[in-house]
Amino acid sequence: MRRRVLAGALWALGVIGLASVALAQDAGPAPDAGDIPAHFVAPRAGFDYDKRVVDIPMRDGVKLHTVIVVPKGAHGDPMLLDRTPYNAEKRVKTEPKLADAVGSTFDVAVQHGYILVFQDVRGKYGSGGDYVMNRPLIGPLNPTQVDHSTDTWDTIDWLVRNVPESNGKVGMIGTSYDGFTVLMGLVHPHPALKAAVPINPMVDTWMGDDWFHHGAFREEMMDYVYGQEADRHSSQDWFTPRYDDYDNFLIAGSAGALGHDMGMEQLGMWRRLIAHPAYDAFWQGQALDKILSREPLTVPTLFVGGLWDQEDIYGAVAAFEATKVKDSGHDMTYLVLGPWYHGQANTDGSHLGPFDWNGDTGRWFREHVMQPFLDAHLKDGAPPADIARVTAFETGTRVWRSYADWPLACPKGCETVSRALYLEAKGGLGFTPPAAGDAPSDSYVSDPAKPVPYRQRPILPTYDHASTWRTWLVDDQREAATRTDVLTFETDTLTAPVQVSGQPLVNLIAATTGTDADWVVKLIDVYPDKVPSDPALAGYELAVSMDILRGRYRDDPSKPEPIPANVKQTYRFALPTVNHVFLPGHRIMVQIQSSWFPLYDRNPQTFVDNIFLATPEAYRKATQTVFHTPGAASFVDLPVVEAK
Repeated sequence: MRRRVLAGALWALGVIGLASVALAQDAGPAPDAGDIPAHFVAPRAGFDYDKRVVDIPMRDGVKLHTVIVVPKGAHGDPMLLDRTPYNAEKRVKTEPKLADAVGSTFDVAVQHGYILVFQDVRGKYGSGGDYVMNRPLIGPLNPTQVDHSTDTWDTIDWLVRNVPESNGKVGMIGTSYDGFTVLMGLVHPHPALKAAVPINPMVDTWMGDDWFHHGAFREEMMDYVYGQEADRHSSQDWFTPRYDDYDNFLIAGSAGALGHDMGMEQLGMWRRLIAHPAYDAFWQGQALDKILSREPLTVPTLFVGGLWDQEDIYGAVAAFEATKVKDSGHDMTYLVLGPWYHGQANTDGSHLGPFDWNGDTGRWFREHVMQPFLDAHLKDGAPPADIARVTAFETGTRVWRSYADWPLACPKGCETVSRALYLEAKGGLGFTPPAAGDAPSDSYVSDPAKPVPYRQRPILPTYDHASTWRTWLVDDQREAATRTDVLTFETDTLTAPVQVSGQPLVNLIAATTGTDADWVVKLIDVYPDKVPSDPALAGYELAVSMDILRGRYRDDPSKPEPIPANVKQTYRFALPTVNHVFLPGHRIMVQIQSSWFPLYDRNPQTFVDNIFLATPEAYRKATQTVFHTPGAASFVDLPVVEAK
């Protein structure tokens, strides 16, 4: 969802016996960026186009600003609709050729002669009406008669009647917030909507997308809320007086105090965030995986996720799993998992941080998966798309794989089994349960005055042009391992590959001297001390999957409860989806800590009603103890792929 927010109001001064693996069928390495599959139609000469700007009336009389891009000579072509809060006019640059005008997101669609449609959602840029961030569907949370579903229906109805060059078929595509609007369009869809491609969509913003992860507030998203809601044109500037965001957020205190300093009480979304810190009916009623699971399945949908999506890592997989149960023919719901940051499927996917994927994975996806899917459902007379139900990039081996389902279903010869990776005494880690007589636990002091940074400092504001916000999920985790308030557990050097495909599940047995606590768990691939092919990766600690749980929600996310001090508690939660092979010569590591700042707001470690409003005296040190004994074994349950 992130975009660069332009700068804003000044706020006051003041985050092993190890299994062998049977690899799934190889879908082939990513081709060179210039390779075009043989089934592609020849590009239309020059890609010249006509740009039409119209204001389409909705059922309540509000008009939505819409830019229609029609290739010269178009006749009987499908339309591709992107509904956005990010300025439809800017989606089409002033260029003489269509391929240059729309950029890499639509590069392959341009070659196929698609009519492209970009629309400002209501209340943003050129569109009328009021803007409600994450506007809910009509119902208890939205007493009006309009929502993104009705606006999509009205827009498509107008397009099929007023764009004579089209064949009357519409596909929807969009990333992040635009992916959210794609999913909204699947609720009571227009009959002309024939295909949908939500890329990194917002689905459940409390469980694991933009605003929270398992109840911990994503403080670094505050500038986005400010930039989106401060005015119609996102022209108000978020301003931070210090170079390092660690200092900016720490000196401000709680997230609520920072919001007050910025005058954010004027913003509807900010008021809603503060009013709903728990997973109450407000968040549950907006969770699109739950909504779509109750809807008829009528529009073929290609869900696209990034394995290192720093903003919406939860949504694509959750929505796919919620809808696939209704897809008895396995021809309506598809999933792609790429080695990407947020939105990288739309651009060059050759690299992520220091990691080279041996080809442009973004373009490979657009040419070999997305465009055949769109053509099959939108172009008259096109053949069926010859794509797997699940196409997932396998990190570690750096190849694409084809699967029959997700969680992983191998074509033949393998199965996914849950294997507990146990924490051991003296920082050990292995697949054997801990033995009696070993040291029963490890402890550390978590100090809210000195929270663990989520990356190496200085941490630049996400809107800063020099920020590497997009790639922080692949940062080397050695920085965290040096701290005394981070526990580290590590296997011996692997002698055989270990493939994990699915969601790792944390089972943490821990106690705290406080009455609330956060628990961050990281699953890490530790590279060998020497990597001749790439010396920069020597000893690199690559986080494969990591997430946070706010302890007050350990039993019920809708009902926060204090943690009994000095009493063992069980904390269970899922980490983001992985498709990774830990190679021989590598080691597997687990890190545990109690702050991840300022990505997430600090837990005071004393129970307060609303952490947004925590006062300075509520923040106190606490000793955290993690157990690894036969009667209280902490482990990460890995989805390991094994030979049958």
